Amino acid sequence: MENKLVLQIEGLTFFYKKENPIYKDFSLNLQQGELVTIFGKSGSGKTTLFELILGSLKPLNGSIKRSKIGMIFQDPFNSFHPTYSIIEQIKDVVRGDFNQELNFFLEKLSLEKNLLDKKPHQLSGGQLQRCSILRALLMKPELLLVDEPTSALDNIIAYDVMKLLIQFLDSCAILLITHDLDMAKWCSDKIIRLEENAKK
Repeated sequence: MENKLVLQIEGLTFFYKKENPIYKDFSLNLQQGELVTIFGKSGSGKTTLFELILGSLKPLNGSIKRSKIGMIFQDPFNSFHPTYSIIEQIKDVVRGDFNQELNFFLEKLSLEKNLLDKKPHQLSGGQLQRCSILRALLMKPELLLVDEPTSALDNIIAYDVMKLLIQFLDSCAILLITHDLDMAKWCSDKIIRLEENAKK
């Protein structure tokens, strides 16, 4: 039996300037259990694709169907409200009792529980990025959009974080943006190079 289809992009066309289409008749299917990486130079449309999937931008042509999404942003300071504690912001998006899962993820992400009572500016960039990953995983998404999740982490922790994310591929799919081609080759089922797509 095939795994559940969690992202279906058919015939996507999008541009800011008509003479320079970012996507033209672009299609992508992503199934539960798959990790696909979007790789390309700055300005090639990586973040634009995520905005289209999230619905903050609308395709000019084509369709996008997706399951429940979790998002890990490149800049964690922009993904948390500055005046509320981390745990308050987790409770805003995660329903029910999640203490058991919380303790498991805290250990895997090398986070102290007392950090969750702090506000974002009281944490380092690396700590806050791991809190962003924690929040996304606790939401139990079927599709996890991951934008440069390890850019604020050192190499050893970065690979540990990706190993942690890969463990959840039995319950979700991951669409990853990264500039780290070595990491992409290490963890991906498929790599899409947007600079190549842009020439088609």
